[in-house]
Amino acid sequence: MNDKDPKNELNHEDGVEDAPEESAKPAESIADQSPETELAPSDAPSEEDEEDFESEEEEVEFDLEAQIEEFRSQIEQEPENCVHHYNLGEALSELGDTEEARAEFDLALEYDKEKEFASVVHFAIGELHYNQLISGIHGTVVRSSVGLHSAHKAGDTITQVNSEDYEVPIREFESAIQNLDLLKADDDIFEYINQNAPQHIADTYYKWASDLIDKSRQIELYGEEIKDVKIAQKLLKKTLNIDPNHSQAALMVKYVKKMLLEGWQAFDEYGFEAKKIEGSG
Repeated sequence: MNDKDPKNELNHEDGVEDAPEESAKPAESIADQSPETELAPSDAPSEEDEEDFESEEEEVEFDLEAQIEEFRSQIEQEPENCVHHYNLGEALSELGDTEEARAEFDLALEYDKEKEFASVVHFAIGELHYNQLISGIHGTVVRSSVGLHSAHKAGDTITQVNSEDYEVPIREFESAIQNLDLLKADDDIFEYINQNAPQHIADTYYKWASDLIDKSRQIELYGEEIKDVKIAQKLLKKTLNIDPNHSQAALMVKYVKKMLLEGWQAFDEYGFEAKKIEGSG
């Protein structure tokens, strides 16, 4: 989560049903509670500074754990308060417990009968899945060559692309947009989702396309390289339909056209050609 994310925590002291007129207000982000350490540009940190920083990190972790316990306590008192479940989900997400965070977000949606907070919860679920999507191999593959002169590096090539991994965050971000008009929250939360949900959808389409292209460049010949690149081409168009200024997608569209026209090669770690895909030109 971005420390300045305005939707990081909702306040709803009286419960969802008991205070329908009180809109949810964004409290200080959990991450924002961390102390800031400022160093002069020319000053290197001393050993004492490093010890203080380590102490502050421990304090931040303690505060997050305490915040989680507070949310759990609130849920015990008001088990059907959707905002408490959302806040706990956000805190668990910050802690890296994605499975339990998703469970809490699902409960938040279940108890949000009027869909007053559905938009922000769907957005959080979308981010949860998107962050998982860009971690690991899918987030570290170097795509600067994009099939034009690919050198194989063991463990650095995507070999499987599961459509559901991309469709889930896209669906959640779309649901966030669809429920915006019902959102009972401050304007900054509304604007944050209104601006970022479409961009996240565009970025997910781009990520999906780039992963398919990287898959087509693996050294194993699996027979559907051309098909995958054509699917990637359609996904890139969806990215640009949402964000015409997406420079990475625009550049990759040019690469894809070149790949389909001229074909491409993949080389093993020793520089020898491992496979060659013929183009239509």
